[in-house]
Amino acid sequence: MDHLRQINPFAKRESHSSTSITTYKILTLLTWVLSVVTSIYYDTTDDVPHNIWHKNYAFYSGFTQNSVITSIYFVILFILQLGYIAHLFSSDSAVASAAASVGSHFIVNNILHAVFVFLFVNSHFVWAEIILIINFINLTSLYFRHNTYPRFIHAPAVSGPLAWTFVALYWNGAIMVPHQHSLVARIFANVFVWSILVYGGFFIIIYKDYTMGFALSVLSASLGVAQFFRQVIAFQWIFAFTIMSVLFVFTLLIAVPAWTGRELPWGGRASATTEPADAERAPLLGE
Repeated sequence: MDHLRQINPFAKRESHSSTSITTYKILTLLTWVLSVVTSIYYDTTDDVPHNIWHKNYAFYSGFTQNSVITSIYFVILFILQLGYIAHLFSSDSAVASAAASVGSHFIVNNILHAVFVFLFVNSHFVWAEIILIINFINLTSLYFRHNTYPRFIHAPAVSGPLAWTFVALYWNGAIMVPHQHSLVARIFANVFVWSILVYGGFFIIIYKDYTMGFALSVLSASLGVAQFFRQVIAFQWIFAFTIMSVLFVFTLLIAVPAWTGRELPWGGRASATTEPADAERAPLLGE
């Protein structure tokens, strides 16, 4: 069993060898570039049928996203991920080892994201949904096994990609299902959109994770804006903005005490005497 654990790239380790960290540096950087280049190319390409946002609006559904807000979300996420990658090159072995601990899942996420984008723009929505499901499992496993690392690791490598993948399951899934413009499809969209609130609320309340709350509130805003400009007289944009507002407010109730080291409103607590280093780990330490 020890041998299997040693060769398992997803096994949780307290430390990593210099060779292992070097491997993570190379693979993480290469797959991040793959993910970024693929996203940017299909986001900006003049080949309209293969443009992400052409597909988004051409196959309008109850989960269509706003191109501007979601693109900004990814620009910020990619920048934060570059910051995370920089920590792999840190001269502090503890920092580099902590960053390497989520490396395997992050590398898989980058590859699967690039594959999803390629399948999506080529209208292979069923296969794209399968890729999203696999990545959702990958990132969920990462979250529950590595949920106490500092924010510089957690936000770009864990919560940011996971929040998007959860929303994308509905986004792509709604396109995949036939008759997405029908009354039945709209009713289902009106019901399932509330799962974003339930999902985000779970992480906010149980794990005190305001990074997940912020991410889902932004993506809910993107959903609300897209639905409003498509059909003003509809429930979906009202629901989306309500979800955004609730998530944002509850996120602030967690984030502000975590930043200041004061007591959390419920559940876990953050000591008023917490040192800055501990505060840096604070979104997920419901002691």
